Amino acid sequence: MKAQLPHPQHYSYLQHRKQRTMQIILPVVVSAILMIGLVVLTSLITFRSEGDVSRWAAISTIWIIIPVLVAGLITLAILIGLIYLMARALSALPAYTAIAQDYVYLAKSYIIRAADKVAVPVIAIDGFIENIKAFVGRIRTP
Repeated sequence: MKAQLPHPQHYSYLQHRKQRTMQIILPVVVSAILMIGLVVLTSLITFRSEGDVSRWAAISTIWIIIPVLVAGLITLAILIGLIYLMARALSALPAYTAIAQDYVYLAKSYIIRAADKVAVPVIAIDGFIENIKAFVGRIRTP
């Protein structure tokens, strides 16, 4: 015997099932049927004996280009918005960016000084080792 899980029958669950059917499944099924019908209709009209293949090729190209154009317009709108916001921000930011730049230059000098202090012992040890190698190399060669 298989155990059967109880299915909830409360109002919110029934409403969820109805909304799922009406808002998700139905639109997907209708759009799939419309697309299949459009493909069949286009094929029947195009490939009949008097069908104008070049006209339908142009129509297909237009339908392929439309989403690219919409995406391009959305991208253009976003870029225009960013340019506008950048222009507004740049009018207010020069004083603050100058201060930030001064702090960055100050931090740069401290960072370079600290890095040089850390590197000095390493370079000194490396130079000492190279001097020893050169000395040993001169001793070995007669």
